Amino acid sequence: MCAALAGFAALGPGRALASDVIDLEWSDLIPEGETWIPPEIQGLLPHDENAMASRQPPSSGVRTDWNGKTVRISGFIVPLEFEGTRLKAFMLAPFVGACIHVPPPPANQLVLVTTEEPYETDTMFDPATVTGLFGTVSTATELAHVGYALAAETIVPYRR
Repeated sequence: MCAALAGFAALGPGRALASDVIDLEWSDLIPEGETWIPPEIQGLLPHDENAMASRQPPSSGVRTDWNGKTVRISGFIVPLEFEGTRLKAFMLAPFVGACIHVPPPPANQLVLVTTEEPYETDTMFDPATVTGLFGTVSTATELAHVGYALAAETIVPYRR
């Protein structure tokens, strides 16, 4: 696990009541007054497979409104740390293929997820809904800079 998240993940799951959970959309993570590119068109940027991280656009900052709160957010998994076929750490991104097949979104559109109970996944870019303790973090993975972190309490496949 990324050293920057060790203290955050140590907080552990909050076991929040359903009524205490804040549902977030990706646009909620952008500071007010800043531009947000909808996920439908983010993946349309021209790309090649080399140096995706170097093509990450700058972040306009992060929002601290939900630091220390239990949130739920859905997105696509970008695997980082494995235990067999189970994930212990991953980035959650607003669109499929982020950081690997297309340049990563700004740091304020990536959430670094850690989990004590590894999450079983069949494919790399599964959509998932993650609930847990949320906060801002300024860290870099091998794929991108990340602006938020989430200590997962539950991870479930995304369902409409």
